[in-house]
Parts: sequence; structure tokens; C-alpha cells
Amino acid sequence: MNSREDQLKAFDRLLTIMDELRAQCPWDKKQTMQSLRHLTIEETYELGDAILDDDLEEIKKELGDVLLHIVFYAKIGSETKDFDIADVCNDICEKLITRHPHIYGDVEVADEEEVKRNWENIKLREGKKSVLEGVPNGLPALVKANRIQDKVAGVGFDWERPEQVWEKLQEELGEFQEEVKQGHADRRESEFGDVLFSMVNYARFLGINPENALERTNKKFIKRFEYLEGKAKDLGKSLKEMTLAEMDVFWNEAKEV
Repeated sequence: MNSREDQLKAFDRLLTIMDELRAQCPWDKKQTMQSLRHLTIEETYELGDAILDDDLEEIKKELGDVLLHIVFYAKIGSETKDFDIADVCNDICEKLITRHPHIYGDVEVADEEEVKRNWENIKLREGKKSVLEGVPNGLPALVKANRIQDKVAGVGFDWERPEQVWEKLQEELGEFQEEVKQGHADRRESEFGDVLFSMVNYARFLGINPENALERTNKKFIKRFEYLEGKAKDLGKSLKEMTLAEMDVFWNEAKEV
């Protein structure tokens, strides 16, 4: 691995290249924080895909793309004299020191859960009006549900045992089924949301990240469906021409591939 000196040289090289691109490249000159935003989101999702695939080479590349965006935003901030990359680094350093009093202070903690509780309480002392204030509105609903539950658990608003969450999930499923029978569309949607929220909560208690779990299933389904499409093509058929029984044979084959 590279020494700290080499790491700092590499980061300095990136900063120098960013300066040069911003001064000389027509595309880079035109970019604003607003124009980069959607690209940053895209790069973050690509990093997430690489992590799910456990592709370390791809993770390294995608981390570089994300780091480039961070440096780009800091460069734009320096041009308006609002902040630069040093301010960004120093701010996060100060935040980490403040929020880890068990490392940089005299606070003692028993375990990870106590660290999380301290973290949320410190944020409230910093001026946050709610522990949920830091949950971005634009998060996908599944990710947001997980973050909401994680946040409130950090201040003690949580179930004590997984069995309690399982019982709550069963209760929500029953209420959902009742609304399905009654045929109330709005209530049915509301109760289904409660089921999903409870599922996310149960996953959290079991140490499962629901977003990762669902995305793994998405990838698995895509792989198997594409195998099915390929087999249909080999037979000179479209999927619409095949029976469910025929498709099921290839679907089961796909599980073994």
C-alpha cells in the first residue's frame, strides 16, 4: 500500500488537475453545482452497484469518480470564496472529533449502540430541532424508512426484541388483508405502506439492509429472466408463445446457472 506521503501527493495531483481542467477545458469551465448534481447521484449509485457486486477494482474506480465530484464542488466553492477543499476537510474533521467524545474526550461507551445514541444526542445539542432533520427528503422511500428507524432508535425509540417487531409485522399484515377484503383503495395503500415500514424495521433488527437485499433480488431476477429470454430465442419463440409451464422449466434451470 502507498505511504501517507504518496497518498497526499496523489491527492495534490488531483487538485492540480482539477485546477487545470477548470481553467482550460470548455466542458469543465461551464459546470455548476446544479449541473453536477444529477451526475453525482449517478456516480453514487454506480459505486453502490460495485459494492453490491463486491467488485473491488470497480469500487476503486467509482470511488475515484465520487472523489472527483467532491473536489469539483470544492473548486467551485473556492471560486466564489465561500469554501475550499481545506474547509471541507477541516469541517468534517471537527465534526468527527466532536461526535466521538469516547475517542477524543473522556466519555466511556459500552458498545456500538451507545455510540449511536451519543451521536444523535450530540447532534441535537448542536442545534438540530429533530433527530429526523438529517434525513434527506429526496431519498428513495425504502432507504428513507431505514434511515428514519435507525435515527429514532439512536435516541431510544425502538423495540426491545426482534420478536416484538415480528408480531407488529403480523398485525400490519392482518390489517392490510382486511382492507383488501373491504376494497378500500386508499386504506389498502396506507396499510401496505405500514407493512413495508414494518418489514424494513424487522430487517434492521436482523442486521439486514433492506435496500441491499431488494437490489440483490432485483439483480437475481434480471439474470434469471434474461436466461429465460435467451432460451426462448434459441427455440425460435417469443415469451408470449410459451406456456407458463414451459417458462417455469427454464426459470428453474436459471437458478442453477
